[in-house]
Order: sequence, then structure tokens, then C-alpha cells
Amino acid sequence: MSPPSRRLQTKPVITCLKTFLICYSLIFWFTGVVLLAVGVWGKVSLEAYLSLASEGGTNAPYVLIGTGAIIVIFGLFGCFATCRGSPWMLKLYAMFLTLVFLSELVAGISGFIFRHEIKAVMGTAYENAVRSYNGTNSLSVALDTIQRTLRCCGVKNYTDWKEAPYFISKGIPLSCCKDNGNCTVEIMKDLDKAGKEVFTTGCFALVTTVMESNLGVIAGISFGIAFFQVFGIFLACCLSRYITNNQYEMV
Repeated sequence: MSPPSRRLQTKPVITCLKTFLICYSLIFWFTGVVLLAVGVWGKVSLEAYLSLASEGGTNAPYVLIGTGAIIVIFGLFGCFATCRGSPWMLKLYAMFLTLVFLSELVAGISGFIFRHEIKAVMGTAYENAVRSYNGTNSLSVALDTIQRTLRCCGVKNYTDWKEAPYFISKGIPLSCCKDNGNCTVEIMKDLDKAGKEVFTTGCFALVTTVMESNLGVIAGISFGIAFFQVFGIFLACCLSRYITNNQYEMV
């Protein structure tokens, strides 16, 4: 057992470490809330784009929401472990922070790489969505949402729709119209007439710009939160070591 004088000297160090770790855990808890918010935002704002990229839906927003929820729970656990001064709880907390660090680092790198490959993926996916468009399936809904939101039509321009089977029966989709009241089936099946009533700008360039910018934001947040874990791992390990070596007990 350590001499009383040494224990008295280490008490301020342990108290300081506990204060820092509690503050860190509260911030860590807040980052979980941020990830939850980013996941919900991605689900609401990027669902149509991600659906096209994965050709039928994606779990990416749910992964962020789930990760955020877990971080919120373990952020509270970190506060509890620090207040209790339990070495095994602090080691468990450090192990969890390490797993979160590695997971978010991989996610951030993947997002950054995917950001530069988005054009090839989205180009093929968008062309397939135009060819298989029927106005009712999930890809059609995603395509309509993009065209209305970005005020665009087709891949490169509105004339791309002439190659789609849907064009033969109903013409260009109504989601391309500037004003639905002016768009009849007769007009939409005539490219010359439709050119005056629909958005003429293609969606491909606009979609890739939106995806690249938003994936860059998500990758940046993932990198930032990941490297923030290193500080928490260091604090948790140091506090656990001090408590174990000096047999510190909460009064």
C-alpha cells in the first residue's frame, strides 16, 4: 500500500483527471446527439440521392442514428464510471472509445473516398433510374423528388427521356414541369413543345455536386469526432491507472 503522503499527493491529480474526464464525457454525449441529428438530417434530406446511389435504398442514415444513440448511452456511462472511480468501468469505457475511434475513422475515410467516386456511381444509377421509370416504384419516387427539388430534368437534359419506355406512353414525367397546370400528356410527348414547359437543365451535374458537398461534411464530422476520442481514451486510461496503483477509493 502506498504511503499516506503519496496518496495525498496523488489525490489532486486524480481529482483533476476526473474533472477533465467528466467534462469530456459530457462533450462526448453531445457528439452522440450531433450524430443523431446528422443521421436524421441525412434520412430526410439525402434519402432520394442515397436511394439512387444504392439502387433501392440505403441504411447509412440509420447507421448514423444507431451510432449516435450508442454514444449517448456510453457518454452517460463514462460520467457514471468516472464518478464511481471504478478502474474496470474506466477500462471498459476506454475500450468502447477505441472501438468508436476505429469505426468513425473507417467511416470518414470511406466517405472521403466515395466522395471522389460519386460521379461514376451516380451516372450509372441515374441512367438506370430513367430507363426503369414507371412513376410508382421507389427509384421513380426518388427521381421525381430530385427533379422537383433541384428543378432539373433528365440526366444531361430533358431530351434524355425520349429513350425511356415511359416516354412512349406518357411523355416526360410531370416532376420536370415548371407548372403542372401547363403540362398535358400531348405536350409532354412532344419534345419541342415540352422544352418550353419543363426544366431544361440536366440533373446529373447538380446531383453529384449536392452529394459531394454533403458527403464531405459528413466525412469531416466523422474525422473530427474520431480524433476527439483519442483524448478520452488517454484520460480514461490514466485515471484507471492512477486509481489502481494508488488504491484510491471514493469516500
